[in-house]
Parts: sequence; C-alpha cells; structure tokens
Amino acid sequence: MTDFDPPLPPPPNLRRCVQHLGIPDQAIRWDLLDQALVHASSSSERNNERLEFLGDSVLRLAAAEYLMEKYPQALVGELTMVRSHLVSDQTLSEIATALGLEAFLQVSSAAAGDQAARPKRLADAMEAILAVLYLSTGNLQLVRPWLDPHLETLAQRLLKNPAAHNPKTALQELTQKHFKVLPDYRTVEANLLHGDPARFRSEVWFRDRCLGSGVGASRKAAEQAAALEAYRALQQIEMQAQ
Repeated sequence: MTDFDPPLPPPPNLRRCVQHLGIPDQAIRWDLLDQALVHASSSSERNNERLEFLGDSVLRLAAAEYLMEKYPQALVGELTMVRSHLVSDQTLSEIATALGLEAFLQVSSAAAGDQAARPKRLADAMEAILAVLYLSTGNLQLVRPWLDPHLETLAQRLLKNPAAHNPKTALQELTQKHFKVLPDYRTVEANLLHGDPARFRSEVWFRDRCLGSGVGASRKAAEQAAALEAYRALQQIEMQAQ
C-alpha cells in the first residue's frame, strides 16, 4: 500500500505530440508540456509565456555548451557568431516548422490568421518546450539529445559560410562581450553613378577607429556589409592577441 495515488497517464494528444516531435518522454512534466502548447491568445491565465522566458536562457546555455564541445579549436568570435544565429527566432521558427509543431499549438482563430506573427509564435513555443525539458530533470539531460541534431546542421553551415548569418548581431555580441561597447554605424546615401545599385555607403566605427565599410542597395544591406568586414577585423585582432 502507498499513501498516494499513481500519476495519471498523459492525455492522448500530448502523447502524440512527443511522438511526433521526437521529444524524449522520460520523466517529462506532462502538465508543463500541456501549458507550453498554449499561446497567450488562447488563454490569458495559463499560457506558455513564463516557460518561454526560461526557455530562452536554456536555449542559450545548451547552444553554448554544444558549441564548446563540438568546436574546441574555434575562436570565441566564431562561437559567438554561430550561437547568436542558433538562438534567433528565425532559426527556432525553421526548426518548429520542420518538426510540425504548429499542429499542436492552441492558438486563437484571430492569432492563427496573423501570418506576420507566426515565426515569433513558433519560436516562443520552441523555447517553452525547452523549458519543460529542463524543468523535468533540472538539467540539460533531455534538452541536448533533442536539440543537438538541429544545432549541428546549422552550426556546420554557418561556420563554413559566416556571410549567411546576420553580421550586425554577431558584431554587437562580440563587442559587448569583450569591450562592453556598441559599434557605431555611420551610413550615408552614396553619390550614385548611372546604373550603380549601391545606394548607401556605411562605416563601422569602434573606439575612434573605422573597422569596416560596405555598400548596398539599402541602408540595412550597407550596414550588414560593413559589419561583416568589421567582424572579420576583430577576429584577426583576437587571433593575434592569443
């Protein structure tokens, strides 16, 4: 005889969810998983917002741990660049779409029709699920086996082609981490030649020094090009200092 009743089996929809998404179900907190699949538009009282808050930190830790183990020879700047992409809403939305997560989300009809908000909605749900996996064991025991295969594919692609990433985000994380200073972009509309698509010219300044410049058809494109050049310059400085 025991003084407590055995736990109830999970609802069939949650069982189907973990099977479909490939989530490890050992010791999983089914009540939290149920909450992780509820968007705020569906319930203002019980939704995945608090889990998403925790999941953001879980994701960053898991990604950092994975990259440290997988790429022991990589520069800190390279790891920072890759991690900033791995933890982005765009990446999480892509993973969620590939897994078919949307079919299990509880979303109001109005929110479901807002396609512009869809990537953020999916990214938040992914982070909420990561929080559930973490809270179920108190560590990354369930998180890493589920997340690592997705991180591996993306990390390899990014390290081979850093231009595929967002250089402005990577540069900002690099300068904040090592110097606690943000880069300064000085962007102007270029004097155009006939047929020249480069409408804007941008320079990145850091501590009274121009680290990179770039041109582009838009202000954003010019700043991204300048950021990539500056990022590579800081990488060289970091390499020489080691």
